[in-house]
Amino acid sequence: MTEISAPDLTLEEKASLTSGADFWTTKGVGRVGIRSVMMTDGPHGLRKQAGGTDHLGLASSVPATCFPPAVGIGSSWDPELIERVGAAIGVEAAIEDVAVVLGPGINIKRSPLCGRNFEYFSEDPIVSGVLGAASVRGVQSQGVGTSLKHFAANNQEFDRMRASSDVDPRPLREIYLRGFERVVKDAAPWTVMCSYNKLNGVWTSENPWLLTSVLRDDWGFDGLVVSDWGAVNDRVAGVAAGLDLEMPASGGRTDAQLVEAVRAGTLDEAVLDTAASRVIDLVRKAGERPAVSAPLDVDAHHTLAREAAGRSIVLLKNHGSLLPLAPEQRVAVIGAFATEPRFQGAGSSLINPTRVDRALDELRAVGGDNVSHAAGFSVEGGAVAASGRSADELRAEAVAVAAAADVAVVFLGLPAAEESEGFDREHIDLPAVQLALLEALVEANPRTVVVLSNGGVVALPFADRVPAIVESWLLGQAGGSAVADVLYGTVNPSGKLTETVPVRLEDNPSFGNFPGEFGHVRYGEGLLVGYRWYDAKGLDVTFPFGHGLSYTTFAYGDATASVEADGDLRVRVEVTNTGDRDGREVVQVYVAPERSIVQRAPRELKAFASVALAAGETRTVELVVRREDLAYWDVRIDRWVVEGGEYRMEVAASSRDIRSSVRVSVVGDDVVIPLTLSSSIGDVVAHPIAGPIVMGALGGFLGELSGADSSAASMMPNDEAMEKMMASFPIGRLIGFPGVDVSHEQVEQLLAAANAGEVPSE
Repeated sequence: MTEISAPDLTLEEKASLTSGADFWTTKGVGRVGIRSVMMTDGPHGLRKQAGGTDHLGLASSVPATCFPPAVGIGSSWDPELIERVGAAIGVEAAIEDVAVVLGPGINIKRSPLCGRNFEYFSEDPIVSGVLGAASVRGVQSQGVGTSLKHFAANNQEFDRMRASSDVDPRPLREIYLRGFERVVKDAAPWTVMCSYNKLNGVWTSENPWLLTSVLRDDWGFDGLVVSDWGAVNDRVAGVAAGLDLEMPASGGRTDAQLVEAVRAGTLDEAVLDTAASRVIDLVRKAGERPAVSAPLDVDAHHTLAREAAGRSIVLLKNHGSLLPLAPEQRVAVIGAFATEPRFQGAGSSLINPTRVDRALDELRAVGGDNVSHAAGFSVEGGAVAASGRSADELRAEAVAVAAAADVAVVFLGLPAAEESEGFDREHIDLPAVQLALLEALVEANPRTVVVLSNGGVVALPFADRVPAIVESWLLGQAGGSAVADVLYGTVNPSGKLTETVPVRLEDNPSFGNFPGEFGHVRYGEGLLVGYRWYDAKGLDVTFPFGHGLSYTTFAYGDATASVEADGDLRVRVEVTNTGDRDGREVVQVYVAPERSIVQRAPRELKAFASVALAAGETRTVELVVRREDLAYWDVRIDRWVVEGGEYRMEVAASSRDIRSSVRVSVVGDDVVIPLTLSSSIGDVVAHPIAGPIVMGALGGFLGELSGADSSAASMMPNDEAMEKMMASFPIGRLIGFPGVDVSHEQVEQLLAAANAGEVPSE
């Protein structure tokens, strides 16, 4: 494409560039050589639809590798692995001449009920940001763009196209925007996708604070902002706010609105020029990628999908080392999911896989005739299965098969109809027919392993009665072989939970504030999302954030920490594989200040590393906690602030398995709060300029009050109590009190001089 800029175009051409030509492609301007480019869904595989198009996965798409969705691969805690998977998706997109893959999704798992949680990485913003950045780097390494989504505070599917996410400033910045900021700054996605919802009453698609002040001015984003499909409420307001591209096509209707607004003077043409220029820049980037004609290496990508799936599996429990299985053991495989795998979620990320591995087939490839099978239940969950057998008949058969085996491996999970884009779950329970089956199987054979297939967290009321539980999430097309690899020990499990498994739904922090009512959902839990809530409230959980077992064991040495020249903290710890199998450990660092002037969770994850260790190997693991990640959002001055003082650095195997801790002293940011007549005496006294002067002026008054013979004074047992009482008293309210020898004008002059950094003259 020759060098073209927006001023070279007519007003109508500029407007046309900023909306889609159809469902998946942008408009071109043939007169000046601007071509149309294609965007397609992801994020765990390419969904390029052939023929009919839709955004809910109803129409078929070209065959592509279905990698583990974020709920699975996020459990690897491994940016390098995720980057390799991203690169493979980029290769497949390049082969299909796709310019932008719509992903990754990094929204926070605020509630386990969100129907789209399978597309998101974590309940924690650092995990989401680090892994999201890896995905972006991988895809874009192949000359294919990404679309970071859904920006922002899109944490439910119920009423998602209308509801307002009402979030206070601190949780908004510290929890819901922090991951987006990490990806934008670290990986520079080509595009960011604004979400459907409103944010604090303003549509995200026409929110200048979000799309311009935060995204561009604060974070330095220089790419294109695209709407989610159908998210535009007011096109003119959207472009003015920083929305560059409306998708899908509007049939020219909203293009005409832009032209009319410019001609009427209600939209500056320079603003439209900027949006059109960003579309032109996207087309230019896509055009720099050489054409790819080589056929897809289906086998190589399936092998990568198998590796990724094996690394996604979380071994939740393994009492008595029941796992791994031995090929000579008689294994009863129970459950319809062993032959009818659930390997991806439903909706816009639905992939047409190049192949699908079935767990039963892969287990029999190892165990041969020692592996028996019974369906146990119907995936549809009805009283009568498609085979015509009742639930009781299926259960009786499964019990007989399990009783005759050395070990029963039971595949349980959520039917696809219970979790999807477009609606939220109503509970976190497994189907009753499956729980009844499991109860009967454990009675028949106590040596029972549960293998779960689910896109969102499920309650595990049987956790104390079943010796082994394997959380296999949704694992993509190679999930069946990956499960067999882990069950037989070919792959040592190393996944860890990126979200908490609660005992009850009612324990979740969003309970009572989800999914909202009358178009508003109040984020009433504030900062205490996920493990932060459970730790702060001292609640029992079934399995904690960061938990995951292995077939080997790991020992941690004493951690050390130092402050680097740039202010980052470097944590070092020796980790030893103390078992007889090679394995991989996810080392986690949680941080908390010893004292804080604001609310803080007991601990917050700030760094992690996935470390491969041979049997008996010891390695010093270094983890860097960025100084910026220590900061809280100070609502008084609307900026990040790092508090000075001692910080506790906890090196851990999970949020509730702290292996070593160390304290480090951090120099804080200078914070001077502007003073007003409403400022408390405590605020004024703490001010470096105003403090000494105010103490001198008020000293007589405070002494007189503390020594007065009055009922008020009698309630003040000492000077400390008086100090506490007066600390929150607005200074403007003291003027006129007996003993306060200052005037209103003098106080105002003092405050003005202090705010200007001047010492007032006597």
